[in-house]
Amino acid sequence: MYPALTVLQALISIVDPTGIDLQRSVLWVGGLGGMEADLVKRAEVPFEAIPAAGVHGVGLSRLPGNVAQLWRGYRVSRQILRRFQPDVLFFTGGYVAVPMALAGRKVPSVLYVPDIEPGLALKTLSRLAGSIAITAENSRRYFSSHADLRLTGYPTRPELARGSREQAMATFDLDAGFPTLLVFGGSKGAHSINQALLAILPALLAEMQVIHISGQLDWRDVESAGQKLETGLALRYRAYPYLHQEMPAALQAADLAVSRAGASSLGEFPVVGLPAVLVPYPYAWRYQVVNAQFLVDHAAAVMLRDESLADRLLPTVLELMRDSVRRERMKQVMQSLARPEAAGQIASLLVERAHGSQIKGIGR
Repeated sequence: MYPALTVLQALISIVDPTGIDLQRSVLWVGGLGGMEADLVKRAEVPFEAIPAAGVHGVGLSRLPGNVAQLWRGYRVSRQILRRFQPDVLFFTGGYVAVPMALAGRKVPSVLYVPDIEPGLALKTLSRLAGSIAITAENSRRYFSSHADLRLTGYPTRPELARGSREQAMATFDLDAGFPTLLVFGGSKGAHSINQALLAILPALLAEMQVIHISGQLDWRDVESAGQKLETGLALRYRAYPYLHQEMPAALQAADLAVSRAGASSLGEFPVVGLPAVLVPYPYAWRYQVVNAQFLVDHAAAVMLRDESLADRLLPTVLELMRDSVRRERMKQVMQSLARPEAAGQIASLLVERAHGSQIKGIGR
């Protein structure tokens, strides 16, 4: 979602720096429910939802219903295309994009692949896309037969490249005398990371300050744990259920991150040069493992398995925080992987696919 919004910002600056009329020129098509609609509408982008459901790994009892959902999504997508008549389609993956891609297979399109290894939906979409943009060189092997494959990098929010570390520290009222650990698990949080952190929180706070973004589901437990801390330790703990506008500052203020290994770790950590302890989500095939291994192979991160968190999180974080020389090497390598021009390159590709016309397109 954030990559698509970032590309849209870049697209506006390329096509019409004075501002595109979003209400007429852009339509975001997404899934029913979830945070997506609220965040897109907050950006003042028109939003429509279509029915869709995954079929890969679904039990036989659910498969017929999910196929029916996809068929309904296809019919709704055709109606949207007839009404909106886009010049170009932009897809960022997920099964919700499949009905629209099938319905719009004759419309010029660009597919962005955020993770290094594509999922089944992305592989399906790749057969219909005119151009494919990838985050990392390692993704090429999955699309070796495609005629137009572009290495762009992960589109990151412009805010990540603005401001200073001092300003970021001030945002959270942090003490420059202590290193800062950032812990988060994505927009919904990560229960196993939250629980492992809370179990070792006093030991960590004795040596560092912690920004903890827990997600809504564990917020009560996190808030309660914060209230039980000794006063001296509590002063070094910043806990939030979710951060939106302040997230770039959290990344800039941190000396080390503990997080899942979603696609954003391939883009946001390099842009700010943030070393990381990556904990791939264990129930998402192997996409996050592949992402994490890419950064580990470049010596920019270390990886912990979800099941080893209880035993390994504390010694791993303490070892890295006490070794500033190693963290500096990791930071430099991480920065070398950054591609801050990614959003602009993908936006230019969209204009190219639309043959240079005034863009009227569909996000997602």
